[in-house]
Amino acid sequence: MATTPNLSIADDFTLRPANKAVLSSVIEAFNEDPDSALAALPWIDMSMDINRQLSDMLFDIETASDADRLHYWSIHDKNGNFAGMVGVGDELQFENSHYNLGYWVKPSFRNKGIAMQSVNSILSWLESRGGYFRIEVAVHPHNKAGLATAEKICLNWNGQTLEEFVGVELFGRTIPHKVYLIDLPRNGE
Repeated sequence: MATTPNLSIADDFTLRPANKAVLSSVIEAFNEDPDSALAALPWIDMSMDINRQLSDMLFDIETASDADRLHYWSIHDKNGNFAGMVGVGDELQFENSHYNLGYWVKPSFRNKGIAMQSVNSILSWLESRGGYFRIEVAVHPHNKAGLATAEKICLNWNGQTLEEFVGVELFGRTIPHKVYLIDLPRNGE
C-alpha cells in the first residue's frame, strides 16, 4: 500500500495530498466556474448543498488516501495559492482497471500546462511503484478542454483511445463518455 505523497510538478507548483484544509479554496474555485467544476465533478447534485458535497468529497479523499484506493492532490503555486485538484480514484468503467484519472484547474491558472504537468507527475509516481496499473480517463464528449488534455496524456504515455463511447452512470442516467486507457509501465515491462 502507498500513502499519497507530496509531488513537485514544476519550479512554481506542487501537489499536496488533498484534505479538508483546502475546503474553502475548493468552494471558492467551484463558485468561480461551476460549469467546469461540474465537468470535473459530474456527481455533484446542484439541487443539494454544494458546500456539504465538497466537504464530504474531501473527507472521503483524506480518509482513503492511506488505503491505496485513491490518491488526490490539491495543486498550489509557490505562494501557496490553490490552483486546482488532480488525482486517481476508484470510479471505474472496466474490471481490469486500477484507477480513474481526473483533473480540474481553476480558470485563473488554465492554459499554463498545469493539468498535464500534474498528470505526468502522478503517472510517473505510479510507474515508479513497480507493478502493472491500468488508468482510465473518461471525458464527456462536449468537454473540449478535457478531451484535448486526455489526448495529450495518451500521446505522452502511450495510451489508447477507445473508438466507441462508454456509458457512465450519473444520477440514474447513462451518459456516453470518451474513454482513454493508459497502461503502466509504459514499456509493458
